[in-house]
Amino acid sequence: MKLTILGCYSATPRAFTNPTSQVLDIRGNLFLIDCGEGTQVQLRRFKVKFSRIKNIFISHLHGDHFYGLIGLISTFRLLGREAPLHIYGPKGIQEAIELLLKLGNSYGGYELIFHELTNKSSELIYEDDKVTVHTIPLEHRVYTNGFLFKEKLGERKLDINAVLNYDIEQCYYRNIKLGKDVPNKAGKVIANNLLSLDPEPPKSYAFCSDTAYTEKIVPIITNASVLYHESTFLEEHEHLCQKTKHSTAKQAATIAKQARVGKLILGHYSTRYDNIECFKKEAQTVFSDVYLADDGKEFNFS
Repeated sequence: MKLTILGCYSATPRAFTNPTSQVLDIRGNLFLIDCGEGTQVQLRRFKVKFSRIKNIFISHLHGDHFYGLIGLISTFRLLGREAPLHIYGPKGIQEAIELLLKLGNSYGGYELIFHELTNKSSELIYEDDKVTVHTIPLEHRVYTNGFLFKEKLGERKLDINAVLNYDIEQCYYRNIKLGKDVPNKAGKVIANNLLSLDPEPPKSYAFCSDTAYTEKIVPIITNASVLYHESTFLEEHEHLCQKTKHSTAKQAATIAKQARVGKLILGHYSTRYDNIECFKKEAQTVFSDVYLADDGKEFNFS
């Protein structure tokens, strides 16, 4: 997995910061998560091959999380896209996008497939041969979901020395990777665990933005490899969280600790703060393995 942060600041764009959007690369499959204003410019700036994006996940219908979507959809049409585009987001997203396309006479060229979400419980919304995606119901001012991306268990690894020692023909290598017992040249069946190694443990990524502090998400994201959790405010402004339904860096770290995640990435910073390092320092009082999202930053989950 590789995560590219296109934007990670709250509310209004600025000349040097962008609202929420990120690209998650899972074994070559690109998923766009949220699409704030300016997303397509950021995709070009950081040389993301966005023609490979087949699925877009929108957490909620606040402008700093989806106002860039209509521009990206229109650009795909201008570039001659033919592949279908799947969009997962709250009920109402189809109406909003189709109205703008209709008024601009811009519909056509490729198929838009909307998957509108209304469930307030976690549910499976996407699955292919490499990954599953479940919703993470969040606590915000409007209906909002985070998303949990989980790799499926990969193929077993060929232990080439063991294979040669047991005199296994090459035509059986594929079956070994699939976990099957195979015969050697003498016809004796050799157990798979003698010929192969366990695959890499599957990785998972939990995206949680925007939300007030809620422990309801902990069972859903427990043991996630990486958690991205919003940290709009510092503890000194915790009183603003109740009104805005956002979290502090310390609260994000508390969720990470309770869920026993591997790493915590902070983002969605309020632009009232001049230095985002203070978010990391606050979070590390609770949870040690903390990283700061920033526009253009990449994280490799190795």
